[in-house]
Amino acid sequence: MNGTVSNFRPQHHQKPIAALVVAPTTLFVLDTSVLLHDPTCVFRFQEHDVHVPLPVLEELDDCKTGHSELSRNAREVARILNTVVTGHEKGLGRGVSLEKASGGQATGRLYLHFEERTTRTLNRLLSSKDSADNKILKLAGSLRDAHRDRKVVVVTKDTLLRLKAIAVGLDSQDYLNDHMVADSDILRSGICVLPDDFWDTHKVDKTWNDHGQHFYKMSGPALEEVLINEALILKGQKGESLQATVRGIHDGIVTFGTIPDYLKERNAVWGVHARNREQCIALNLLMNPDINYVTMLGPAGTGKTLLALAAGLEQVLKTELYSAITVVKETMPVGRDQGYFPGDENEKLGPWLGAVWDNFEVLQANAKEKKIWNMAELPRMRLAMETKSLSTVRGRSFFQRFIFVDEAQNLTPHQAKTLVTRTGPRSKIIFSGNLAQIDTPYLTEGSSGLAYLVNRMKNYAHGGHVILKDCERSDLAEYANIAL
Repeated sequence: MNGTVSNFRPQHHQKPIAALVVAPTTLFVLDTSVLLHDPTCVFRFQEHDVHVPLPVLEELDDCKTGHSELSRNAREVARILNTVVTGHEKGLGRGVSLEKASGGQATGRLYLHFEERTTRTLNRLLSSKDSADNKILKLAGSLRDAHRDRKVVVVTKDTLLRLKAIAVGLDSQDYLNDHMVADSDILRSGICVLPDDFWDTHKVDKTWNDHGQHFYKMSGPALEEVLINEALILKGQKGESLQATVRGIHDGIVTFGTIPDYLKERNAVWGVHARNREQCIALNLLMNPDINYVTMLGPAGTGKTLLALAAGLEQVLKTELYSAITVVKETMPVGRDQGYFPGDENEKLGPWLGAVWDNFEVLQANAKEKKIWNMAELPRMRLAMETKSLSTVRGRSFFQRFIFVDEAQNLTPHQAKTLVTRTGPRSKIIFSGNLAQIDTPYLTEGSSGLAYLVNRMKNYAHGGHVILKDCERSDLAEYANIAL
């Protein structure tokens, strides 16, 4: 609610009450980094006013050409701003209401600023370099001087610009509107550990057996917030006495059933058996034909890629549930970009998929050692896996594929949605990543497309999620995950 409460008349026996006055709305000055990160951000500030300086429009113009995600976002920003201001060109000085263009999400006004009226002090502090950042800060300073009764905030994902704003006495903050979570520590793990007194304190409505699995219908406090396909673990004195997954939730009654124990070698998948509880749950999600969407998070060395490829080979070559494994990779360099690689798509992607092929070679050796696969048919094993760049999947549909998206923490929410919507009939898609190793500019643990998927898809009836914790690569890798 904004403004003053009207039509209020005190009764004669009451003392007059002052009208309720709500604090003035804030003026938000947006940096280029925010608009490139979220092209719809002008609609995210509710009743507050949004200011876009001329230097920001100039930087967007420099970014608009090309096929990258930033170029696409720059063009999208231009379309959105054009939609808002069309028909209001002569009234830009008074601002344009965002209510209609946002469908009622935002009730503030949009301002495009083309000149600065800075105070002498701020102008002197920033006059040494007439950069775009300085022009943005000068505009914020002029707005602060012109609107003494309102708070002016520079919104940017550029840490140095934020620090510069603080240094010259301006309020500044990160753009946090799109964060699904505060940080990776509060993402759901995909596992619910039940209390020791679970059987005594929870009501059993029904139990039955089906194909060697035990099913239960129960209710009680420990089951009030579980999600569909979430794992349930009950620890006993001699280990885990119950490993199950939630199969249904209806009117407070939870149906769950026991799951195969992939810790046992007899249940190995392409020669790989789980080494810890989280890997066991991950293999259950990967091998369950009723689940067609999985997110796996965890530090380096927890086995995400190995488990996914093992499950893919098992279901492509042995059970023939899928026709091929499709590995999708976002080509985001960790250090300096090495430029273009020669060859066709597979050859260009080769250097980016080193980790995938390393795991493939381990599984190939497994197949030979444990006689899982006839080595005379090795070419068929290699042909079972195809690789695709993220930039080539738009408009495609993947039919009967086991799709593995590697390093998904570098995806934006838009890219993540694009991949999910490419999944066709009888296909399964797996997103794997580590939120602590994001290389994409302006993405954080909370705004990554991987975190976005975990939050938005948590109630999908045919989806599953798990966070792997224990490093199984080596003692060195395990220590580095903790110490570094």
